[in-house]
Amino acid sequence: MNNNRRRTFRSRPQKNNFRRRNGAHINNSGGNFSNGNLNFNRNGSMTNPHNVEKTVQKFQQLAKDAQSNGDPVMVENYLQHADHYSRRLAELNKKSNDNIKNEKEDSSNNLLNKESSQASN
Repeated sequence: MNNNRRRTFRSRPQKNNFRRRNGAHINNSGGNFSNGNLNFNRNGSMTNPHNVEKTVQKFQQLAKDAQSNGDPVMVENYLQHADHYSRRLAELNKKSNDNIKNEKEDSSNNLLNKESSQASN
């Protein structure tokens, strides 16, 4: 076994041959615009309240940094992003609370149904 031998370089496939998860082929024509955020939204990272909360904090910190640099336009931009994600966080928390409430109601209804069926027997 010769450890000094170099491995041959394998080139990566061209980007235009890359297929997305859904099987769609990337088209480099001017008609299709991709802003690079497709994977970010697709992977579900913004459905986790912890990730959304971290994103809110990140944009608030960026706004503070822009404020200290004296850039009011970027401050407003970052604060708008933070506001968007804080609304998203509130939406996720409301859904979570609704789900918990529904589960409690379902379990109490199931318990009542069991008790009533046992009483009738």
